[in-house]
Amino acid sequence: MNGRPRKGHRVAFGRDDGVSIPVDPDPITGLRFTIAVQNGGEALIDFTALRPRRLALAAARALRHLAAPGGPLGARMTVMAYAATLPKFFACLSESHEPVEGISTLRGRHIDQFETWLEARGLTRIHLYTLLVKVVGVLRQIGIDSPDEMSPDLRDRLRYVSAKPFQRSRPRDAYSPYVARQLRDAARDDIAAVIRRLQEEPPPDPDPVLRRMQAAVDAIIKEHGLIRQSEPAFLRLYHARRRRGRPNRHLADELHGRRYLTTVDVVPFLVVLALETGLEIECCKTLTVDCLQNASGGTVEIAYLKRRARGAEHKRLRVRDGGSTAPGGLIRRLLEITAAARRHHPSENLWVYCGAGTFGAGIRHPQVLVDAWTRRHGIVDDDGRPLRLLLSRLRKTHKALWYLKTEGHVARFAVGHTPEVAARHYADVPALRPLHEATVAAAFREAVASAITPTVLTPEQEAAWRAEPADSPNLPAGYDPAVLLGGEQDVWLASCAGFYASPHSPAGAPCPLPFWGCLECPNAVITARKLPAILAFLDFIEDQRRALHAGDWAAKFGRAHARITSDVLPTFAAAVVSEARRLLVAEPATIYLPPEARL
Repeated sequence: MNGRPRKGHRVAFGRDDGVSIPVDPDPITGLRFTIAVQNGGEALIDFTALRPRRLALAAARALRHLAAPGGPLGARMTVMAYAATLPKFFACLSESHEPVEGISTLRGRHIDQFETWLEARGLTRIHLYTLLVKVVGVLRQIGIDSPDEMSPDLRDRLRYVSAKPFQRSRPRDAYSPYVARQLRDAARDDIAAVIRRLQEEPPPDPDPVLRRMQAAVDAIIKEHGLIRQSEPAFLRLYHARRRRGRPNRHLADELHGRRYLTTVDVVPFLVVLALETGLEIECCKTLTVDCLQNASGGTVEIAYLKRRARGAEHKRLRVRDGGSTAPGGLIRRLLEITAAARRHHPSENLWVYCGAGTFGAGIRHPQVLVDAWTRRHGIVDDDGRPLRLLLSRLRKTHKALWYLKTEGHVARFAVGHTPEVAARHYADVPALRPLHEATVAAAFREAVASAITPTVLTPEQEAAWRAEPADSPNLPAGYDPAVLLGGEQDVWLASCAGFYASPHSPAGAPCPLPFWGCLECPNAVITARKLPAILAFLDFIEDQRRALHAGDWAAKFGRAHARITSDVLPTFAAAVVSEARRLLVAEPATIYLPPEARL
């Protein structure tokens, strides 16, 4: 460029101005370094003990590139998992006693040896695969960084992770509705108590001296946010309470808990939010103060970040809005009760609380607090044992409850997932197995019931029966075929071979079914003589279709309609059915119809 640019003067570029200066993309020269992770935080990597050194340097450079902006490793925990896996691979190389100096002398068999080495240590195929995929990923990145040094044999081996079959992991199970109800009730009770504690002024202490000391401490907390246990005002209150026999074990937490959300209070809010929304627990922990957006018609969208969804990290979920029992109202209430702490500890995170004499923002690993919370409420599992609550199972619990509510309707159940993923990951879980087994059993019972049909005789079959009674069907013992076919045992829509031997009542008792139950009874024998009554009943239920709600009609007459139109009428010739229709028109009053059909 022609010197320093000046206003009003043209800028001209020379030939050398377009040549970029090569920059080393990786400043790593040692084996102990720090990686600034994309999603926040730093990861200290120490590979100084790894041998051979040349291969360790190449692995360190590859790990740095994988964790660089735009790389696949965005979370600190993921980077540390890679850093913990690579030493295992180097230990396997060391035990093989093969001369491996760098990437140029590494071969594909070394990866297979590493897989065998892991199997010999008792790792399951699922755990083994998670370690193997990290080593393969680092070696692939080394091949990109140093394409000329990698052997063709190793490059071919890196095209796949393992030649052995992949074993799918068992899906995380959901909690039962019984456990979910305990969790929801306990959490909602705690939330109501926290809101009352923060919104209502505590009753004044009857002791005037303690009341004045308490007011002095509250003034310090209001002005400075926190009060140290070494401050004179706190010590005066502490000793005065001790002289009067008052408990002081959790005095500091009690004083701050009158104005701020505490670490103990976070657990019930987190449990209810995960149960009501179905958000991944790591997404619940990282919600921000502006997560509620686009409120409309009693609902609101929750904007959240799902870091492990590569390429689609920013997501939205529309939930109910309103009172504190709705997800939207719960988040609004959280914003209100954390506003006081946020003035002293500014943070974009939704979770700002006080604990151990300081302010905190965000939630990391609250398992100790979760265990204490479940013990305090006496929450038990389905077997009556104390429950160890895993927050990661709350999303599955929400999905399982929604599955039960939608009665397994995949189109309504698959919210935020394809039907295939929703069925595989959230419907096929052990907690829903009793429901699936009951559904299959009901389907078998329905199939068996539908297979029990009446005996339908065409005029030709009826004549053959009269000629050879011994060829009659398998009906209850003791019946007289001549009486049966002669009409003396006619009931409603058929002839009955055993009105007092019904499969639906005890022996000797009359049949308790409605008259159209004959269409589902093995004792019934339908001949052409009964067709006018059947056709009249068919006309009646067709009229009822127009008068009743579709669901009510199907529940009352659906099976009878299907039996007549699919099994009975197709058995007879068209001429026989037409003749029965003519007889019905000529003599419309049929004694077998219910009273409402004759009006």
